[in-house]
Amino acid sequence: MLKTGTKNSLRIPPQSINSEQAVLGSIMLRKDAMHEVEDVLIPDSFYVEKHKIIFNSMLELAQKNEPIDMLSLSTKLLEKKVLEQVGGNKYLAEIVNVVPSSTNVKHYADIVQKKYVLRSLIEAADYVSELAFEEGDDHMDDILDMAEKKIFQVVSSPKNQKFVNLKDALPEAYERLEKLHENKGMLRGLPTGFHDLDKLLSGLQPQDLIILAARPSMGKTTLALDMARMSAVNHNKSVLIFSLEMSSQQLVDRMLSAQSRVNAWNLRTGNLSSDKDFSHLRDSLDKLSKAKIYIDDQAGNSIVRMKALARRLKAEKGLDFVVVDYLQLMTTSKSYDSMVNQVTEISRSLKSLAKEIDVPVLALCQLNRSVETRGGKPRLSDLRDSGSIEQDADVVMFLHSEDRGKDEADKTSITEVLIEKHRNGPIGKVELYFDLKTTTFLNLEKSSMSEFAPKKVSGDLDEF
Repeated sequence: MLKTGTKNSLRIPPQSINSEQAVLGSIMLRKDAMHEVEDVLIPDSFYVEKHKIIFNSMLELAQKNEPIDMLSLSTKLLEKKVLEQVGGNKYLAEIVNVVPSSTNVKHYADIVQKKYVLRSLIEAADYVSELAFEEGDDHMDDILDMAEKKIFQVVSSPKNQKFVNLKDALPEAYERLEKLHENKGMLRGLPTGFHDLDKLLSGLQPQDLIILAARPSMGKTTLALDMARMSAVNHNKSVLIFSLEMSSQQLVDRMLSAQSRVNAWNLRTGNLSSDKDFSHLRDSLDKLSKAKIYIDDQAGNSIVRMKALARRLKAEKGLDFVVVDYLQLMTTSKSYDSMVNQVTEISRSLKSLAKEIDVPVLALCQLNRSVETRGGKPRLSDLRDSGSIEQDADVVMFLHSEDRGKDEADKTSITEVLIEKHRNGPIGKVELYFDLKTTTFLNLEKSSMSEFAPKKVSGDLDEF
């Protein structure tokens, strides 16, 4: 068992006994005072043991809608056989007499809660310290997960579990709607770089978990990289990519080819001959070097490590978008007897991460083989390993192409993006053109271009 305190510490933990007495005395003087503090304090918020007992009895009286004065509280404590333990009626009278003003009960409660959070933080630090010193057989991920949970128990204390009054949230909502009305067509979320997709989704929304699913070699990674690259290069967004399958150098080569329009295979083999290729590469290197794109290519990355890195990046450099390639390759802190349970934990963790750091999280996902044996377009039931993905995701998109199995001459290079779930908007279909030479997706209006001369392309060339 781990010890949560240090026996040899000579320092007194943070506490304010006067504030604790003032809170309890205020509640006895004014019953409504309980409503002002019951969502802030819990019995453990009090440092003095007898104050915990008194407050707990006050909560019991409040739940039964009974008065909380000296007489009723004394009776309650006597019934529980703890009146003498808390100092008897004499002590109850004493804490009533020390109250400066019962109208300031919220202020006293804030002080008590602040001291409690500080004590909890000290306890958590001791726990983490003991955890680090006890070198057992536990897996490192388990140790990190236990440490993180302990710290975040402090963060999620009652004081931080705030609710929002609808009345207070309405002005901000009105300002947002007014801004959208004045700038019709403006995206609510992060732009993907694909006009039709942005129009359907209004961009990728903060706190949303977006699933992009397809069978292997359908272009999941390519589309995700295109979104990441264009949001970073064209809109100065900060993007974090977790690549569990491909190395960072492979991703860089793909983005460089897509940005420069240089043939991907020629780029990988160094078979570059024309001055135009080198000119495009130099321009693309300059743009990508300024882009805020961060890549973590650790294989078998764990949920704990990914969440910790995302939190740190958000705090230190800012973060607008997270991409995970791909979901089934992530590992969990403990072993599960089935992949279904493991993917369930992963999908829920990714959704909680999106909410916690307030950014869209795009997670790539494999589909079951059934979509190939059945034929036709993929559907939600084809999501591999878990129905929880469908439940946790705010948006589910599938990639589908009719080119599979066709001769080269019959291929159209058109890929359909099927939005089959959209929690806060419409579902639908978007068509994109896949350029195999540069391994990138393009808006369909540019599909007729075999060469990408800037003067001949309509729209924003910089978009790619």
